[in-house]
Amino acid sequence: MTTLLSLLLTLLLPLGALIAVPEEAWALERYLCNGEPLQAEVHAGAVDAPGIPNSAGGTVPGAFIVLRWQGVSLQLPRTNNAGSPSYSDGRWWWQAADPAHPAFAQRTGGRGDLERYSCEAQA
Repeated sequence: MTTLLSLLLTLLLPLGALIAVPEEAWALERYLCNGEPLQAEVHAGAVDAPGIPNSAGGTVPGAFIVLRWQGVSLQLPRTNNAGSPSYSDGRWWWQAADPAHPAFAQRTGGRGDLERYSCEAQA
């Protein structure tokens, strides 16, 4: 059994290096949102789509952001809204048009009410 496990690890470990995302493909930013630490990882899109009109900020379709806040981890795809890049899954929304004070909101209730969170960039 130990030999089989060793063989499997020998075969599978190199695969991890192939699927690992290089650190330069994403950027980590830190914020305080409603007084709680938030980490934002912006990942560049893997899709090369120069015909899509909104590629502002160097992002293209396939780009996404991972937000970690209050024990929740959210992966939000980039929207194709005009202007600076924004990310949404239909419930959560993020946009850093002003990098020092990004917009962060969540839909609440059945009527589409928005709860907005006050965010500030951290050094």
